[in-house]
Amino acid sequence: QVQLVESGGGLVQAGGSLRLSCAGSGRTFNNYYMGWFRQAPGKEREFVAAINRSGSSTYYADSVKGRFTISRDNAKNTVYLQMNSLKLEDTAVYYCAADRIGRVWPPVDFGSWGQGTQVTVSS
Repeated sequence: QVQLVESGGGLVQAGGSLRLSCAGSGRTFNNYYMGWFRQAPGKEREFVAAINRSGSSTYYADSVKGRFTISRDNAKNTVYLQMNSLKLEDTAVYYCAADRIGRVWPPVDFGSWGQGTQVTVSS
C-alpha cells in the first residue's frame, strides 16, 4: 500500500488561494487513482476531487467545481489540489487518498489515506 503525506495547509483569508500537496511512497504511484477529501468539524468526510492514473481525467464535487483543480506529477509521486476563491465553508481537514483497484470512475475504492492537513479560511 502506498503511504501518503499531505502538506500545504494553513490559514488564508476568504477569496485567497492555497495549494495542497500529497506525496506518495513507492514506485507504483502512477497505478493509483488519487483523490482529495475533506472533513469539517462536526461533519462527515466528503469527497472533493479525483484524478485518474495519467492525469487526463478529473472529477469534482459540485461545491468546488470551477474553484479547485486537482493535478498530479507521477515523476514526483505527488498529487496537488490548487484551491482558489476560498470560502469560509472550505475550512476543513483535507485528506488525500489512493485507489489501487481502479474498478470504476469516478473512483470509490480508496484504501490508503494520509494524515490530513488543516485548511482554515477566515473572513
